[in-house]
Formats: sequence, structure tokens, C-alpha cells
Amino acid sequence: MFQKTSFTTLIVGVFIVYVLHTCWVMYGIVYTKPCEYPRSDKCISPYLASNPPLQLSIYTALRPNGEGGHSLIHREEAFDVHTRFERLINVSLPKKTRKNGTLYAMVFVHQPGMSPWQDPRQVHLVTQLTTYMLPKPPEVSLITGEDEPQQQQNPNMAADDKLDRPVSHWRSRLTLNVVAENFHFDREALPSDVHRYMKVFQSGRKMVYLPLLFIDQLSNRVKDLMEINSSTTELPLTISYDTIALGKLRFWIHMQDAVYSLQQFGFTEKDADEIKGIFVDTNLYFLALTFFVAAFHLLFDFLAFKNDISFWKQKKSMVGMSSKAVLWRCFSTIVIFLYLLDEQTSLLVLIPAGIGSLIEVWKVKKAFKIYFMWKGGKPTFLFGKSDESEKRTEEYDSLAMKYLSYLLYPLCVGGAVYALVFVKYKSWYSWLINSLVNGVYAFGFLFMLPQLFVNYKLKSVAHLPWKAFMYKAFNTFIDDVFAFIITMPTSHRLACFRDDAVFLIYLYQRWLYPVDKTRVNEYGVSYDEDPKKKIHKD
Repeated sequence: MFQKTSFTTLIVGVFIVYVLHTCWVMYGIVYTKPCEYPRSDKCISPYLASNPPLQLSIYTALRPNGEGGHSLIHREEAFDVHTRFERLINVSLPKKTRKNGTLYAMVFVHQPGMSPWQDPRQVHLVTQLTTYMLPKPPEVSLITGEDEPQQQQNPNMAADDKLDRPVSHWRSRLTLNVVAENFHFDREALPSDVHRYMKVFQSGRKMVYLPLLFIDQLSNRVKDLMEINSSTTELPLTISYDTIALGKLRFWIHMQDAVYSLQQFGFTEKDADEIKGIFVDTNLYFLALTFFVAAFHLLFDFLAFKNDISFWKQKKSMVGMSSKAVLWRCFSTIVIFLYLLDEQTSLLVLIPAGIGSLIEVWKVKKAFKIYFMWKGGKPTFLFGKSDESEKRTEEYDSLAMKYLSYLLYPLCVGGAVYALVFVKYKSWYSWLINSLVNGVYAFGFLFMLPQLFVNYKLKSVAHLPWKAFMYKAFNTFIDDVFAFIITMPTSHRLACFRDDAVFLIYLYQRWLYPVDKTRVNEYGVSYDEDPKKKIHKD
């Protein structure tokens, strides 16, 4: 008979298959097979191989097809595809754009001395220079009532309507790329992602493709957006150009398509910006490392979640467990969730935080033995009783919290008062949530200390969920790596390292207090309490 496979082994197997499949797909995207015989008729040759003179022209228009008029905003007379450059120009805004309208940029690469509209060998792409977003709510000092400097408001729109209605924002960066390498494509194996950017013409018996022009949409970040109002006549635009490798071009095309698909499913500009930051702000080698590390982070998250749920589902006694620490974790996860909600964080972060909050509420219900019943159409809450061993644990827990409160409460109150005086917020609710979440980030690790104190008093760690702890420890060390790679708030970066110190103390206690089978294990039972098995005769 086949040996029974555990659920964890199955998940690890699926994870390995997923990673290998993803590596194979990524290899197929980055690597493009060249044409074996470049001189044959089956190959598509590059137009840039003969080093022809080129010109770059950029126009603005109210419509993507250029109907209704267009204006030239920049021109590179002697455009060298191998030379990187950056230009800062001022763009005049049409009246329709100033009235919450749209403006497009039309980028042409064509033969010099000829209008791009009449050049048969021109390539061009169209992109939006504007996007729609909800304006940022103004922040004020809650003590003095002083506003922060804001852009001039639209006089024809009420303040409340302006905050609820998306307004046109200016994209202050335009990033252009051209594939400069002389790559010969095989007609029969032309990648579909490159095909839509390719324009070819017949030269004798050979097919020649014009320069592969690409507009990098991933570089358009929310932090670079500028709100447009009726009084704005000109806005700055930074035009950046650089060459791009064919493999990176194909990868970037797939990533832009993925972001566009998310926006079609309802993701806002800010939600998409979180994903763009992963690719734009990170080096490609770090990006590959990020993928593998994030995959393992996801695996350990799932295994920690599974073991944590199993531990608390079978937990019948709170002997050796700090109930105050469980209550604090529940409170802190809810505060962080409300903070992310107030900051309008991406759904990719908000949804897992909400699920985590519900799980912590369930743990509090198990830890404090809370039962929910309906009596006469009214909800009733019942609380279970603690035995002598649990009462002794609660005494140690309360003693630890008493000592901890002398340090924790003054720090939290002092931080909240300082923020109230020197920092500006949208509302009193925003100040309250920010003060609480800063307390969680800065001093939250102190609430892990009561569990260390309980372990010290009981001289045991057998009651802790060590499998879940180990998986969470791996994730903690992975977070340490990300703290140096990925941009994040300083408080969150420090929070990654504070957990390391507490976990090292847990490991020291596990070495100091070896497992004794007479002590209560993580399921609230002792091994020597198991019913003795019947002795069989030889």
C-alpha cells in the first residue's frame, strides 16, 4: 500500500513545481532564439544595422489619433539611439485639459528633414500624459488649525465635491526606450509580445524591421503626479531616453500588461503603483532574488498559518501561555488594519491584514474561553473558568504587565502628544490611528516580554507552538533582507529587527529549559497522563 502523504509535504511539492514552472516561463520570456542564418529570406533584419540618420519628435494632442490638432513640444535633430539623455521641458496645457480633460503624447522616430506624418518609415507610439485620481485630503495642525501648503483649488468646484470626484493629474515623466542591438528575428518564431511593436517593410527579398520603440509606463509613479486645475497653464515634463535589451523589453511588456489587467479589474492608480515600485525601484538581479525570497516567504507564511491554526484549534488549556500577549496581538493587528485603511493602502496589503485581524480575534475567543449564545433573540457572552494551573500563569502574566506598564504607557502618551503638536493630520481620527500604530511599531515588541517572563517563572517552553514559531522566524529573517532592499517606513524597518532579538531569547529559553514529558505540552496535556496501554504477553 502507498504511504500516506502529509498535507505539508503535498504543499511543499506543489510549491517546488510552481517555482520550477515560473523559472521556465521567465526563461522563455527573457531568452529569444535568434535566426540561425541571418542572410536567409526567413530572417527579419534590423533597420538600425546600417546606422541610418534618425530624428525624434514628440507632439501633444487632445485625441490619441491626433485629430483636432497637435503641438510639437520637443525634437532631437540628430537622434543617436546609443546615446542616453534627459531633457526637462515646459508643456503648455490646452483649455480642455485644464478643465479636467485628457492630454496625449505622440512619440515619433523618423527620417530627418521629413514630417513624421508623411514618412513611410516612421514608428510612433501614443501615451497619456494625464490620469485621473482622487485629490489628496488636506492636512492641518489639530492644535493651531494651520493648513499645510496646498495647490490652488479650482474655484468652480466645491471642496467636498472636489475630494469625492477624480480630477486630472499630470504625469511629469516620459521614459522612452529603443532596442539598439542588431538582432535578427526568425519569421516562424517571432514572439507575439514583440510583434505588436514591430513595423516591417520589404527590401528586395528581405524583410527589415524598423526601430523597436517602447514607452515605459512602469516609470509613471504616483509620487510624480501633479494635480491640474483651471489656472495651470504650463507644467514641467522630464523626457528620459535610454537603450533597452530585447530580453528586458519583453519582460517589461509582460509586466505592463499585468498591471493594465489589474486596473481593468478595478485596481486604482495607487494600487497599481505598489506593484510598479517592485519593478522600477529594484535592480533586476535584486528583482530575481526578490521573487525567490518572496516565494519562500509565501510558503513559510502558509505553513506558519496552518500550524498556528492547528495549535489553537486543539488548545484546551492556557497553562504557560500569556493571555495578555494574545490580547495585545489582537489589538495591534486591528490597529494596523485600521491604519492601512485610513492611508488607503493597496488591496494587496489590506486584505491579508484584515484576514489576520479576524484570526487574532478568534484566538482571543479561545484564550479567554468566550462563548457566544443567543437567548431570546439577544446575543449573550459566557466566559469559562480557569483552573489552578491557569490561575498561576495569569498571576505571572499580570505581574509582568504591571512592570511593563511603568515603561510602556509614558512612552506611548509622550509620542502621541509630540505628534499632536508637531505633525499635521487629516482629522482627529487620523491622529489617533497614527499614534496607536506608532506605539505598536515602536513599543509593540515589549508585549512579547510577558511570555518570556511566564516561561522564566514556569521554567518551561513546552506550551509554545514551536512549529509555527520556526516558520515565523524564517520569515522574520527574510524580512531583515527586505529591510535593506525595499523602500519602507523607518518604523517598519526597525520592527523587523526588534523581532529578531525577542526570538533569540526564545531560542535561549528553549535550550535552557529542555522538554520534560511530565510538563504540559502545547495541546494542554501531559505525556504521563496518557492512559497506559495494555501489556501483551509474549
